[in-house]
Amino acid sequence: MSSNKVKGCDNVYLLPQTNQLKALITIIRDRETKRPDFIFYADRIIRLLVEEGLNHMPVVSKTVKTPLDIDFDGIAFQGHICGVSIMRAGESMEQGLRHVCTGVRIGKVLIQRDEETALPKLYYSKLPADISERWVFLLDPMLATGGSANEAIKVLKEAGVPEERILFINLICSPEGIQNVISQYPNIKIITSEIDPGMDTRKYIVPGLGDFGDRYFGTDD
Repeated sequence: MSSNKVKGCDNVYLLPQTNQLKALITIIRDRETKRPDFIFYADRIIRLLVEEGLNHMPVVSKTVKTPLDIDFDGIAFQGHICGVSIMRAGESMEQGLRHVCTGVRIGKVLIQRDEETALPKLYYSKLPADISERWVFLLDPMLATGGSANEAIKVLKEAGVPEERILFINLICSPEGIQNVISQYPNIKIITSEIDPGMDTRKYIVPGLGDFGDRYFGTDD
């Protein structure tokens, strides 16, 4: 079952809202969920998102021979993939990508808010040397204001990656974040499992699930 394009939001795709997905999201939203369970069920959602991202890759025809010596006309992915995680929460999604795409290369970018300007600032980036020739799965579990995502996309474009080859994979979006990203980069795709109503005064997505990175990596105690 493929994702559904979000009405009024070009290039934004929502995972099918199955009972399985709704149950998984309920578990990770619950503040009583212990860290091992949070990791386990978040990983399940991440894998669903990565697998859906593969549905947006281009394909070509390919004929193979089966063990019964019969030709089978199928398809193969066209082009190569790499992941780029927005540190640190995005690193939680790397294993899900590796489980689906064996041997995949993964880059990293570190973006934090500049205390003087209150704007996102790039502090570190390490990308595969041939990233301009690849399709990029940009990984970050939460899309709140969209500031970090936009800065990361800017880094990718400066490295030669066309917008059309960037798929932003995340668990939960805010409408404001979607609008901010798509207004600046209308040709990327956003693949998400949930769109929440908005943000609070602290720029947390509500109802959200708190700080994803803290809950996943155990630094919320």
